[in-house]
Amino acid sequence: MATWRQFSEEAPDLADAVRSRFEVTRHHVLATLRRDGSPRVSGTEVEFHADDLTVGSMWEAVKAQDLRADGRFALHSNPGDGSMAGGDAKLSGVAVEVDDEGKRAFEEHASPPKPYHLFRLELHEVVLTSLHPDGNRLVIETWRPGRPLQRIERR
Repeated sequence: MATWRQFSEEAPDLADAVRSRFEVTRHHVLATLRRDGSPRVSGTEVEFHADDLTVGSMWEAVKAQDLRADGRFALHSNPGDGSMAGGDAKLSGVAVEVDDEGKRAFEEHASPPKPYHLFRLELHEVVLTSLHPDGNRLVIETWRPGRPLQRIERR
């Protein structure tokens, strides 16, 4: 697993492109696992804080309960207007709840309604799917910690 900072250092161009997908709109889709192992999707907002990408939650919301029980997640950026401008970003990994000290540091630049949960997203995989400038194929870029960036083009 890796922090956002490690991802940014290993694949800076891809990290910039993915970050822009999460900053261009406010709401995204988070997939978590219910206690019975079935998936749950929830709307969510993300914040880039220090070296991390974070997800917040209202106190005791079901997505927070899911992440506390099993931190595995998938996060899909808002696809926007459907044009594929900027690409389609997806992340997966494990969410780790931030302790009170970490929350105090977070609150120096944000004002979440209290009480709340805050999770740091540890990354296992980042994928950006975009349309090639020629418009005739998809470009799929995949990053995993410690591995070379993979790029595949599909017609």
